Amino acid sequence: MSCAHDIRFGDWDALRADAQTIRFEVFVREQHVPPEIELDDMDRLCVHAVVYDSAGAPIATGRLLPDGHIGRMAVRHSARGRGIGGALLRALMAQAKERGHERVVLSAQTHAAPFYARHGFIRDGQEFYEAGIAHIQMAYVFP
Repeated sequence: MSCAHDIRFGDWDALRADAQTIRFEVFVREQHVPPEIELDDMDRLCVHAVVYDSAGAPIATGRLLPDGHIGRMAVRHSARGRGIGGALLRALMAQAKERGHERVVLSAQTHAAPFYARHGFIRDGQEFYEAGIAHIQMAYVFP
């Protein structure tokens, strides 16, 4: 099931307020990631995406690093299960392709690996821990 939504892209200055709110809600409050490591120096170099629902509320976010790495994907609890994460991932992949990347990589939380696999990502390495959460490197090569 999907709902009406709008995906906006921009730099950190343009989207920080909404992206940071979502990231702190999902990563810091839900998953107990230490707040001091949630934001990093890469934020200023990334293309950010924020998904807004039909009422204009921010419901999901993600970023594309200059090297084609997708990261910090987060969907608010109230918006999960409606295809928002998939739409956001496809939009970030399209941005990467448009920028000339031949592949995209991401560090998936291990429990989310099946979600990324459904979008064509394959496991690329051994499981590792970041902020106390199991992750797996995954990659997608554009056809």
